[in-house]
Amino acid sequence: MGQPANLKKQTRQRMERTGESYTTARKNILAGKPESPRAARAAAARDYAKEAREKAKAQEQKGKNAPAASPADELPEYPAPKDVIQYDAALWHRVLVQAGVTNKHTGEPLSQALLAGLAGGIGFMAFTHEGGEGTAVTLVTRHNPEPYTQNLLARCGATVTERTTGSAERAVEYMDAALDAGRTVVVRVAISALPWIDGNTVDEAETLDLVVVGEHKKDLMVDDGSGALNLISPKELAIARAMRKKEKHWQAWIPSSRSPKAETLAANAVEAIGETTARLLGTSELSGVPVHFAKNFGITGMRTLATRLRDNESKTGWSQIFASQQALANGLDQLAGFFSDTRFSGEGALRGLYAEFLSEAAELPGLEALAAHVDAYQQLSTQWDAFADLIDPETEFAKRAEHFAVLADAIERIAETEEQAATSLAATAKKLASKAAR
Repeated sequence: MGQPANLKKQTRQRMERTGESYTTARKNILAGKPESPRAARAAAARDYAKEAREKAKAQEQKGKNAPAASPADELPEYPAPKDVIQYDAALWHRVLVQAGVTNKHTGEPLSQALLAGLAGGIGFMAFTHEGGEGTAVTLVTRHNPEPYTQNLLARCGATVTERTTGSAERAVEYMDAALDAGRTVVVRVAISALPWIDGNTVDEAETLDLVVVGEHKKDLMVDDGSGALNLISPKELAIARAMRKKEKHWQAWIPSSRSPKAETLAANAVEAIGETTARLLGTSELSGVPVHFAKNFGITGMRTLATRLRDNESKTGWSQIFASQQALANGLDQLAGFFSDTRFSGEGALRGLYAEFLSEAAELPGLEALAAHVDAYQQLSTQWDAFADLIDPETEFAKRAEHFAVLADAIERIAETEEQAATSLAATAKKLASKAAR
């Protein structure tokens, strides 16, 4: 069956209305599946949130003769999501903007690109897994397996308060205290428990960080990166936070506008680059990862994927894993979806965003040498985009081996370029680290 000419646009519009992933929204459009009734609630919530913001702005205009604002009131306005490439880096960019934290070297907010790079930026992991509903494809092109958000918070140089507790009541107390101080609060929730998400389309174990921006009547306004604020009741939020017990109601906020020194950002950028290149090149130990699974990470992981794409005989080869037309379409659809994602992968496999990070980092004290590596990662971004364009979920089953061979060729070329880029960047980072240690 042919695809609608504007399928991507329809898919993104449905994602905004329903909260479905790109892959799920696309699949449901092609199958003619109606949207969940929860989508209507989500739309209504966004309308309420918009109304609240408009009222707040109107109130500001009336307050010209009001008493002087408190320090909390003078914090910058919480910005709307804009040009989001990596979800978590963009989310913390908005939180840090609202907290008044800036890059002292430029006087501007800490950018999405800089925060993404400090978190580790890029990486690679690919594998398939047999589940109850068929084979699941996983592709991660952001830094992993180190904790992305924890890296970001540790290296951004801002003052960060983190809290965990087994008590739901205590968790609310922590959050309310931060909100009362005029701060936004990032909380971790089970995606399936959010009232505007169809829980049947999301893995129960999958979590997401949201920003609690403030209150609207008896509800809370939260930013989930959709472009508009959603409303959620305190009870609903508590349920979503408690569902994943191991997270222990994790939350974090920025209690101070204290901004990092340029020298601190420079040192942390070099540290991040060293970790990222070591992970890509396989020169550092994969802590906590079974030995047999390590071959799925970094540049070795890219070559492992290419081998499995070419393998037409063994049970680990893609031709045997996707042994029906439906399985093939689902597998390729999942693979393509990761390049429209903003959490674990994204456009250009996040290499373009990493090039921006290197460009910004090169302006920090003593890091001018990083500028020489920007073009290499821009080139990689283009190569990854070309790979994504090759993926065709409409491939005929009888021609799957040919299609997989084309993808394998592209991945092998990318792996070669990735290795050259990471090796060169690692050498520069090592020199910069040695120079700083003198």
